[in-house]
Amino acid sequence: MSEELDDGNLISKTEAFLTFVVLSSWKDTITVLKSCETLSPWAENLQIVRRCCDSIAWKASRDNSTIGDTVNDEGCWFDDVASLRIDHFMRIITAIGARGTKPEIIGKCIMQYAERWLPGMDVELEGPRGYGYGKNELQFSILIGRKEDEGIEHSQEQKSIIESLVSILPPQPGAVPCKFLLKMLKMAMVYSASQALISELEKRVGMMLENANVNDLLIPNYKREDQGKFVNSLEQRTMHDIEVIQRIVEYFLMHEQEQQQLPQTTGKSSVSKLLDSYLTEVAKDPNLSITKFQVLAEALPEKARTCDDGLYGAIDTYLKAHPLLSEHDRKRLCRIMNCGKLSLDACLHAAQNDRLPLRTVIQVLFCEQIKIRAAMQGKEAVASGNSSEQEITQTSTKTEIMTLRAELENVKTQMTELQRDYFELQHEYGKKNNKHMNRSAWNFGWTKIRTSALFHRKSEGNLSGQEHKIPNSLGHKMNFRRRLSMS
Repeated sequence: MSEELDDGNLISKTEAFLTFVVLSSWKDTITVLKSCETLSPWAENLQIVRRCCDSIAWKASRDNSTIGDTVNDEGCWFDDVASLRIDHFMRIITAIGARGTKPEIIGKCIMQYAERWLPGMDVELEGPRGYGYGKNELQFSILIGRKEDEGIEHSQEQKSIIESLVSILPPQPGAVPCKFLLKMLKMAMVYSASQALISELEKRVGMMLENANVNDLLIPNYKREDQGKFVNSLEQRTMHDIEVIQRIVEYFLMHEQEQQQLPQTTGKSSVSKLLDSYLTEVAKDPNLSITKFQVLAEALPEKARTCDDGLYGAIDTYLKAHPLLSEHDRKRLCRIMNCGKLSLDACLHAAQNDRLPLRTVIQVLFCEQIKIRAAMQGKEAVASGNSSEQEITQTSTKTEIMTLRAELENVKTQMTELQRDYFELQHEYGKKNNKHMNRSAWNFGWTKIRTSALFHRKSEGNLSGQEHKIPNSLGHKMNFRRRLSMS
């Protein structure tokens, strides 16, 4: 078969056919590479896999450089490359990246491969409606994309695909959208990928968190089938994995600190709205503890929120879902928001909200009164062009002021009554204590007086007894003498 026996033998003919026929055609190269999947050791030793991967990478990078994004839009080679085995796909993507292909094209090719080999990527669950409730406990054993007949080998294959795809993702933040990264994070958690891989995905999501969606952040608290039992602790039986979002927010803040040359307010303001919407969704969970809610709400600095309406809505939703909270917990929950950053509509709603503590309602009314006073002073300083509009605005503002004043007076009256009742109870309690102390002192003093009086009475009684005895004896003697004289 070699050239030592005769020229033009089988090896040389095979080499010529592979070089000039197979590798020159895109479809033939794909076909040969797919046939090498069952002959991996021999195909690797003969360098057939390497040559096919290099040929595909060269053609893909050449087409992208000449045609541009039209190849990417049509996806004429994405489907062919996505049909290959994961190790061959990785070699092709690595070779394409080494030739200077745009990271967005590589990212879309990876997304195409993930949608084909990871069927659970397209499943979305929106809030608690996607989870449902069991008889007495929440059904949070959600295994997206996993069927009943899937065995351990299939799970290991899925896990290997996830880890391989994450390892070849381009490092540029805009290579893949944040939605895809969150889907990959969910799949990595479902198939129990390594903790380093999950941390890497969390960091990448944190770098572009402002582009995320609320439904994408609702990561279920997955339960593995091999555990067999529900978790007994209520802290771990929440419908959503709160710790993952907390770590993502921390990575976002770290990335914002590193990017000091860029304006930070835009990203933080959008992330604050996103986080408030997320808190509103997860607050419906009856097993969510107040500590987790508070830690996640306070993850962002106070300057990140220009308005606390979203945070107030999340707190109100949590109070609705947890009606048995104590007064201390409700006060602790309401300390998270800044009453001075609430809008007029939120203040009017909060003033009539029975779920809020009385102290919070007073703070809301006081802050709103200050706002209205400042607004009135500003309107008086700036002259307006239209007098009719000014009159309408002043009328509406006066009505709002009168309403707030009436509510404030009502709250003050209630506070006065509560303080009066408190002082009366305290006074009665003090009187009871004083009476008890006086009674004990009087009993002690009376016992002393009584003992001393008894002593004096006994002594006087003895003396009087002796005095009575003396006259009786004299009288007895006089009567005896009188009888003798008469006789």
